Amino acid sequence: MFLNLKAKFGIFIGDVFGGINSAIIALPQALAFGVATGFGAGAGLWGAIILCFVAGILGTKTPMISGITGPVAIVTASIMHAMGQDINSVVLIIALAAIFQIILSMTQLLNIVKYVPYPVISGFMNGVGIIIIILQINPLIGHAALSSTIESIQKLFINLGAINFDALILGVTTLLIVFLMPKKINKLIPSTVAALVICTFISIKFGFNVDKIEVISIDFPKLILPKASFLQIVNNLQYAITLAVILSSESLLTGLVCDSLTKIRNNPRHLIAAQGIGNLVCSMAGALPGAAATMRTVAALKAGAKTKMATVVSPLILLILLFKLSGFVAEIPLPVLAGILIKIGYDIIDIKLLKVIKYAPKDDLYVLLVVFFLTVFYNLIVAVGAGIVLAALLYAKRTADKVKLVQKPIYDAEIIALEKILEHDYHHKIRIVHIDGQFFFGSATQLIAQFDELLGTRYLILNYDANDLLDISAIFAFEDIVLRLKSQHIKILLVIHDRKLYEQLEKHLIIKEIGEHHIFYSEIDAINFAKNSLKKKYK
Repeated sequence: MFLNLKAKFGIFIGDVFGGINSAIIALPQALAFGVATGFGAGAGLWGAIILCFVAGILGTKTPMISGITGPVAIVTASIMHAMGQDINSVVLIIALAAIFQIILSMTQLLNIVKYVPYPVISGFMNGVGIIIIILQINPLIGHAALSSTIESIQKLFINLGAINFDALILGVTTLLIVFLMPKKINKLIPSTVAALVICTFISIKFGFNVDKIEVISIDFPKLILPKASFLQIVNNLQYAITLAVILSSESLLTGLVCDSLTKIRNNPRHLIAAQGIGNLVCSMAGALPGAAATMRTVAALKAGAKTKMATVVSPLILLILLFKLSGFVAEIPLPVLAGILIKIGYDIIDIKLLKVIKYAPKDDLYVLLVVFFLTVFYNLIVAVGAGIVLAALLYAKRTADKVKLVQKPIYDAEIIALEKILEHDYHHKIRIVHIDGQFFFGSATQLIAQFDELLGTRYLILNYDANDLLDISAIFAFEDIVLRLKSQHIKILLVIHDRKLYEQLEKHLIIKEIGEHHIFYSEIDAINFAKNSLKKKYK
């Protein structure tokens, strides 16, 4: 009983620290995104409090910290611009988007997300990151933020002749802190929080002439029921659907990350339903909508969060900070928030892909660039849709070009018999898995899920029968498979039949991860290696 109480207390402490960690990260982000959207800092903070609590309580078993995120902020700011700063219309759109999320959770459409190719996701995320950076350059030098990237670039050339140097000093100081703070200190105090506190104190101490948050509501939100005619609802549907897709996609992405870290599979329909209800409550409170936020959720999990208690602690901490520090928050300079947002924009950019982009197939690059430029200069949803269509067309072309009438001999019956005997005699400690068919972005996530069922195996002979090179999505999926199997202490023996495939895997360091001596060009050689290794181990 004592041990049971001790374990429960340990879980409670982990949840408390997880909630505190995520709240510290959420505070500057919620304030910055609130200002960036035009709703105000208070709307961003209240959105983080309400959504995290409601979606956390109603959501999945594992704690997911919710609030406004980069892509959500960009879409919301665009909607504010399109609606001419009409808050009532924007609140209506948020409510409709939340209802669409709830409806979406009752369908099988969420399964379509796993078929979105990696270059589309990467192009979109890179585009969002660049948008955030571009939109914050004007506030960084002491001028008003605009909601359009093209307008922001045009206005920047004019504003460069009238820089507010007080704002520039605070903005540059913020950037230096968030980018250069040592990792050891950053683990204790997030760089964004340090920048927020230090630069605000500097501004107050030296009386800098800069725009500030100035007003933040500490009153509890009042119930808002947006009034609209049927015609208004129909006219706003396109914006609501756009917002609903972004809200749901962000949450699903965080759900995948959370599943990977906790090894617990969460129901995506349950996740989106909870997010939809939370965003509906946010709309009725006049707060900003949001999604399950990856950075905050990972921070909570790494601090030891295990249960939904963390999603209660996090908004509670934000609530305390709101009421106790409202005077300080009102003094936060907008250039400081701009610097913090530039760091957030940089963090959104897909550095992982950029490091290996020179090895990526040309088709993947075409898709990525189309999505990126459409995201930055036109429309986010059009960008994703165009990327998916282009990726599908290019894949169809590649497949069609390879279709030939070829007589293929029947697979060796002796090897089939050997595989069955091997699994029987070694009680599945040695298994052979054939990746049959093309390993590409459509099949990658399904294959990853199947590899979770290999517990008890000591040596896995992975036979990739095809001679086709992998696209970038499959390469990252293959890397994920290798890391998952290694975490389960399974030795991987890779059988490949093409030198070019070997060279591709070598460039991406996957061969190094598996080990040169674990690569074979014949299944028989891999079987003999596994049998001999197992015999030596148990002698």
